[in-house]
Amino acid sequence: FTVCFSVGYSVVALNHVIDLKEKKQEIIKPVSPSELFPSLPIVQGTSKRIKVLTRLTLVVSDPSHCNLLRSTSANIRLYDIIAVFPKTEKLFHIACTTLDVDLVCINVTEKLPFYFRRPPVNMAIDRGIHFELLYTPAIKDSTMRRYTISNAISLMQICKGKVSSQSENSPLELRGPYDVANLGLLFGLSEGEAKAAVSTNCRATMLHGETRKSACGVVYTVKKPRKVEEEETAVPASKKAKTQA
Repeated sequence: FTVCFSVGYSVVALNHVIDLKEKKQEIIKPVSPSELFPSLPIVQGTSKRIKVLTRLTLVVSDPSHCNLLRSTSANIRLYDIIAVFPKTEKLFHIACTTLDVDLVCINVTEKLPFYFRRPPVNMAIDRGIHFELLYTPAIKDSTMRRYTISNAISLMQICKGKVSSQSENSPLELRGPYDVANLGLLFGLSEGEAKAAVSTNCRATMLHGETRKSACGVVYTVKKPRKVEEEETAVPASKKAKTQA
């Protein structure tokens, strides 16, 4: 945890992973960050303290596991971010199209048993869901590096750069935001998309989680542009005569 703010991160998430394939798995209440860290460190180069979020990642390998996410569990709603890790193509389709989650995690340590298809990926993007890649396998092993780059490029060709990054528990494999952005170039991202993967996309995921917890939707207003005819009729006749003279 202390390594995160020293390399430039201002927000971290405490990840609670549950593999629903194992029996007697219960979703417990998230531990409050204030209980673990009485005094949060200052973000490097600023006067603000680091922000700590809670995250729940559910590994689903059977369609029945999705019922837990569809339920109105009080404990699920307490987490700031909800991620799902689908193991099959059918579950990937369900996660993209129907599940109320913030992130869809992609397995990068082995060859995927299915291809990414454009319709479910586009639907997930329209719903404000981002995809997450674990970048640490590309650092520690040559075989997993090959699978990581291959799977990432396959996803990037479809998802329009709507991806974020994650590291594993080892502090030795944690990289700073600029280093992760450089890795994104190897995954098929453009320079702007690689920077967004560690900045704006992460913020969008946080806001999506807040919206999921607090509201059923978002309403925004757009100012309608006025036509030239409407602007002319809105000008008083006396002022119009002066301008014409």
